[in-house]
Amino acid sequence: MNKFEVLKHERDGLDIMEDLPMLAKTGWESISDDDIQRLKWYGLFLRNPTPGYFMIRVRIPGGRATSAQLRTLAEIALTFGNGQLDFTTRQQIQLRHLRIEHVPEAFARMDEVGLTSLQTGLDNVRNIMTCPVAGLSPTECLDATSVVHALNEEIVGNREYTNLPRKFNVVITGCPDNCLHAETQDLALVPATKDIDGETKVGFNVLVGGKLGSGGFRIATPLDVFVLPEDAVQVSCAVIKAFRDYGFRDSRTTARLAFLLEEWGEVRFRVEVERQLGHHLLTAGKDARKNSENLHGGVFRQPQMGLNYAGLHIPVGRIEGKGLLKLCELAERFGTSALRLGANQTLVIPNIHDKALGEFLEEPVLQKFGYNPSPIRKGLVSCVGSDYCNLAVIETKSQAMKTAAALEAKVVSEIKPITMHWSGCPAGCGNHLVADIGLLGKKIKRRGQIVEAVDVYVGGRSGPDAKLATKLLEDVPCEELAEVLAGVVPYHAREKMHREKKRMRPKSASVRTSTAVVSPSSLVKESVAGRL
Repeated sequence: MNKFEVLKHERDGLDIMEDLPMLAKTGWESISDDDIQRLKWYGLFLRNPTPGYFMIRVRIPGGRATSAQLRTLAEIALTFGNGQLDFTTRQQIQLRHLRIEHVPEAFARMDEVGLTSLQTGLDNVRNIMTCPVAGLSPTECLDATSVVHALNEEIVGNREYTNLPRKFNVVITGCPDNCLHAETQDLALVPATKDIDGETKVGFNVLVGGKLGSGGFRIATPLDVFVLPEDAVQVSCAVIKAFRDYGFRDSRTTARLAFLLEEWGEVRFRVEVERQLGHHLLTAGKDARKNSENLHGGVFRQPQMGLNYAGLHIPVGRIEGKGLLKLCELAERFGTSALRLGANQTLVIPNIHDKALGEFLEEPVLQKFGYNPSPIRKGLVSCVGSDYCNLAVIETKSQAMKTAAALEAKVVSEIKPITMHWSGCPAGCGNHLVADIGLLGKKIKRRGQIVEAVDVYVGGRSGPDAKLATKLLEDVPCEELAEVLAGVVPYHAREKMHREKKRMRPKSASVRTSTAVVSPSSLVKESVAGRL
């Protein structure tokens, strides 16, 4: 067994909570290396770049929250942390720079408003995601929120699911607009229809084995299963248990569900899921997803009469506590105190009445957290970066903002919105391989100096015709990136618009799978065109 399996065999991660009061008194240096790992079962992470300080990762199922909950997190950040909060690509919030002596009080405050950080780290089912405008979009196939919350209730605190071979990511969505990168998930339930006994039923097709990170990107593949909403929790649990019982535990780098599927194949895995359930499953229905993508940023009408939602852009997902308090106030004044977190680091305020919409849009805070950002910023996403993550090679968030600003000055008038995702390391927390433009951080030697740089990927996309991004350039210094991307972005934006207009890209225009790269100095539009 690898060291993590030994650690779990000796003591379940959930048991560490009983030691927290003592650890808060004795200090962070008294915590053993094994218990540092076990604290991750409670979403508590000691980060190497900030010795002595912890990060709390808050579980927010489906990204649904109330102003009271987010207000509490903002106050914790301002009182005990560094005043900043990060929105993640899993619809969670991370609080930073907390001392261990303050953690019990932070947890108590979270508990008062119904929040937990339980099972947001290590070998657990991570935060379960759904469309951030579920129940608000007139085009959705079904609202999966109740399924998400039911599965969350089954998983959280249940020791049947606290010793998986590796982390397990789940998406359950009825949105046809591909807003969650379902293909990157270990388990994805995506909208579908099927004729059953002469009646068309709306439910989910099941995808399994997607992943980013170690071992590369694997696009989740169909399990050839259709699930009705009322059966979705039971089937999801059967998939998780099959992974728990048969997933590989010898090496951490080959322990994800993707590797079990590569060895078994989907047919054998489906047989095991049916064995867990004790009955056969329906074969897959008709995929109801579109080929285009909508990240739900902007102002849109809801199906509820006279109401609207506003998807606000949170620049690279980082927000000051005072800024979040102002957005909570807007949700209370103009909405119903509800807020939603998007996977692309947006914040949605729903239920804004027509009569109040004009006043809402004039609020000064929306100058910073806009509902209509530039085409470059609209799809700008970044992982945490080296400021707080010991895996990250470069500081992604500041580089992303600096590059976006420089690029706007060069090409913003020429393009339609694109997605541009930054990952600071191959773990891919920024989802760079499913973006129009993906940027993977690295360090290179240039003119005798070590500088921050990126590899550039293009053409990644989600949906029923998902594609892995293709590496286009290597070793581009961040200080030169805007100039280089000025030759890539306009062409790629036009290609994306053409593809979405046609709904399905012709085979003759499909992205080539070649991994050939060119040097930045040779970048011209002709070379870019030849690689798309």
